[in-house]
Amino acid sequence: MGSTPPVFIGAEEVEKHLHRASLLLPALEAALANFSAGSAGGVVQPVRTVLPVPRHGGYLGVMPAYSAADDALTTKLVTFYEHLKDSSVPSHQATVLLFDPSNGTLKAVLDGSVITAKRTAAVSAIATKLLMPAFAEVLCILGAGVQAYSHYDIFTELFTFKEVRIWNRTKEKAVKFAGSVSGPVRVCSSAQEAVTGADVIVTVTMATTPILFGDWVKPGAHINAVGASRPDWRELDDELMKNSVLFVDSRDAALTESGDVILSGAEIFAELGEVLKGTKPALPEKTTVFKSLGMAVEDTVAAKFVYDAWSAGN
Repeated sequence: MGSTPPVFIGAEEVEKHLHRASLLLPALEAALANFSAGSAGGVVQPVRTVLPVPRHGGYLGVMPAYSAADDALTTKLVTFYEHLKDSSVPSHQATVLLFDPSNGTLKAVLDGSVITAKRTAAVSAIATKLLMPAFAEVLCILGAGVQAYSHYDIFTELFTFKEVRIWNRTKEKAVKFAGSVSGPVRVCSSAQEAVTGADVIVTVTMATTPILFGDWVKPGAHINAVGASRPDWRELDDELMKNSVLFVDSRDAALTESGDVILSGAEIFAELGEVLKGTKPALPEKTTVFKSLGMAVEDTVAAKFVYDAWSAGN
């Protein structure tokens, strides 16, 4: 046959070529706008298929996408498990398959965990740049897992906060986080303490019931809601969802997958891509929520970026 076997690009190699999530910003902004442009934008992406693994409390997500602008075709396979007894295993694990779109050949298998962490944080940063209040001084992160680290890195790179606060259900993990990142972080003993007076809030938890309540949130704050990716899981309460201007990555995905959106009955104001295109306003003076579910096309452009950088170096 003479066909070249696919290359494997592991986590360390992905990290090397994607050392800063901000490297993805131009490609992700274009992909979000193209997605929200409908068929004219050239993004083909169904809502992800999620297969439950009830015996083990797990899920397998399948996320294919094609981006005409990038001429890139990928599928991400992601597993997420609720209550792992072995905490050395991450709750989320992922692999991205990159194909040659012209003939369907599998070109590369990439570790997807680094890609997922970085592209998710980069999209939150795009939303925050558009939606956060002027003169934002306090950043609050709820959760201390992989996404907390990736969000901290890009948020402190792109924005200037006077204070960063963290809360985690297990305080030891929050203390460990504060000790291992580059700048000062205040560990809070309750979510309410962390949130009170914060201008930008990031929720990156495995919560299934609300951990963030509207009556805690400063008017005009911006919230990036990243966890709760199942239709019956929540991070935010009804009051917050209904009294904020709600932005999403994908309307279809939010109405299928987000418990915060579905169960609160909150009205979606816009997709992030519509704001980037200029067809919907950003409204940074209002209290805003960006409900991030993550989209396959984000993985597509990130995997292509890494593969192209890897190829150039080989």
